[in-house]
Amino acid sequence: MSPLIDICPLEELPPGEKRLVTWEDLEIGVVNCRGEIFAIEDRCSHDDGELVEGELDEDDCAIECPRHGSRFDLRTGKPLNLPAYVPVDTFSVLVEDGVIRVEVD
Repeated sequence: MSPLIDICPLEELPPGEKRLVTWEDLEIGVVNCRGEIFAIEDRCSHDDGELVEGELDEDDCAIECPRHGSRFDLRTGKPLNLPAYVPVDTFSVLVEDGVIRVEVD
């Protein structure tokens, strides 16, 4: 079983909010999109931009890289437009006893 890391209590990440967490050599963006929690690698596959600093599109549950505008689906990590064409990693999220937890592998 992959390790689970505690992120924060659910009430500390309301809809529309983002948080950056580091685990070993991974940087993970944890995002609340309309009440659903997602975890995505905080690295644009086009030029390593920090996705958590980008704009969140809550209608599409996507995040935009602030460097060149590539948007990534928070559910799948797939880019939705160029210049990025390679997906980024996503991570499973659990909410247990009111705490957001991310499964890392």
